[in-house]
Amino acid sequence: MVPIKDRYNNKKGDIMSDKMKKNLAKGIPIITLVIFILVMLSGNYLKRPIGKDDDVVGFIEIVIEDVNDENWEVADKNREKLEDAWNKIVKRIQFSSERSEMNELDASLARLKGAIMAKDKGLALAELNVAYEHWKSLGR
Repeated sequence: MVPIKDRYNNKKGDIMSDKMKKNLAKGIPIITLVIFILVMLSGNYLKRPIGKDDDVVGFIEIVIEDVNDENWEVADKNREKLEDAWNKIVKRIQFSSERSEMNELDASLARLKGAIMAKDKGLALAELNVAYEHWKSLGR
């Protein structure tokens, strides 16, 4: 009986050469590390507004003006727009920014909501400035 040649286990007809296997063994980890580094450093680019509805800094400035004018109803509507913009940005930067900074900005926005409900100008301005400082430190 003559043995049947297995075309997949034949060393001569191997699909990948040893050199190609070595290059893949070195290349895949390097490419993976480069991708991870790019994702981790992309926070500054990903937090930039893409449209008018995700401009966090713009909405912070608008709410500051509303609070300074003590226009509480408009300030509350713009605060909601600020929270919507922040929720859009969080999805983009969740892998490239520190979770504690994002949580602190969330907490500042929650305290801002209470300050606007209480019509407390000082607390609202303080929370807006704290939120802005947390925003600046995201993606560093």
